[in-house]
Amino acid sequence: MAALQDIPLKRIDGGADTLAQHKGKVLLIVNVASKCGLTPQYSGLEKLYEDKRSAGLEVLGFPANNFRDQEPGSDAEIAEFCASAYQVQFPLFSKISVVGVDQHPLYSALTQAQPAAIGEGPMRQRLEGFKIPTNPAPDVLWNFEKFVIGRNGHVVARFSPDVAADDPRLTAVLDAELAKPG
Repeated sequence: MAALQDIPLKRIDGGADTLAQHKGKVLLIVNVASKCGLTPQYSGLEKLYEDKRSAGLEVLGFPANNFRDQEPGSDAEIAEFCASAYQVQFPLFSKISVVGVDQHPLYSALTQAQPAAIGEGPMRQRLEGFKIPTNPAPDVLWNFEKFVIGRNGHVVARFSPDVAADDPRLTAVLDAELAKPG
């Protein structure tokens, strides 16, 4: 399996990328969707990016249509929605699959490296209460699940979809990683 930093990625504008392009940064990787009850999290993610970018944080958004067709658009439509509805400036990538037989290698590596999510439980219970089937761990539960990669390139934490960008559990991990040398 390729090293996490070497997995080929495609930006939403079609350009090639890898996590190695973001070396020395703290990365917050989020699978995003435009038609989800959690979509307003884009605002918090953008604020987090604006507030901590100069300290070395990169928020990386990966649109995925794995959960109840909540990201049906093309890359161009997704980019337009994010820019117009939420003024997203953080990097977005081409739509991928985060679960299932066509799971992108990035998400395979992320979930293997960090099989359990901080904050796991309430979101799963809500989904199950609505009779929505959920994926067992270590699979991604839903849109807006978050992975933190430290400056050293290692996955250091994973957060449940309903852990917002301003949640003290998430910001404490980000601040601790940002305080480490590059």
